[in-house]
Amino acid sequence: MTSSELAREAWPRKIMRRLSRKMGPLGVFFEGFLEHPVMVGSIIPSSRFTIRKMLAPVDWKACKVFVEYGPGVGTFCRPVLERLRRDGQLIVIDTNPLFIDYLRSTITDSRFSAVLGSAADVEEIVRAHGHDHADYVLSGLPFSTLPDGVGPAIAAATHRVLRDGGAFLVYQFTAKARDFMAKHFTHIDSGFEALNVLPCFLYWGWKDSSSDS
Repeated sequence: MTSSELAREAWPRKIMRRLSRKMGPLGVFFEGFLEHPVMVGSIIPSSRFTIRKMLAPVDWKACKVFVEYGPGVGTFCRPVLERLRRDGQLIVIDTNPLFIDYLRSTITDSRFSAVLGSAADVEEIVRAHGHDHADYVLSGLPFSTLPDGVGPAIAAATHRVLRDGGAFLVYQFTAKARDFMAKHFTHIDSGFEALNVLPCFLYWGWKDSSSDS
């Protein structure tokens, strides 16, 4: 391919990037979806109804370390920070540098840390931030479309990093995510939120002291 052909191919992407940036957070989210649709899974952030229902079971007084996989443009980050105790920490992990750069530039809360990396490395990331475990882990990653082996690796690492009594909070457009969770979490509560684009399944996998890692 010649340099002129490469330039013509890149031009629509440049236009789309400029337009998305002018749209604010929604535009950045849409741009991230276009770049990595398999990892984002949606073109629209979660609704306030999904956020409220997903976070409802969290015991915020007992939550010091909250982790989120695939934070996007911070749809859940701000509600979590509003609820999180003053000495708590929110650690978000994403493989997309577009989202990480956006979050670092727009969220200035000292309790917030945005990490460019894989959710499968959550144990190392949590330890690097000075903690032995996480209290809650939230994920909207599309488990059913992740590369082979990635979903099971994330589920296993999440179970190991959680403290006893902690929970893995998952929201998905299909019920397949429960299969990944069930191999490690014996107690899983389920829910559904119709007021979301698309309607989504909600799961809370609780780790108890008798469960195997």
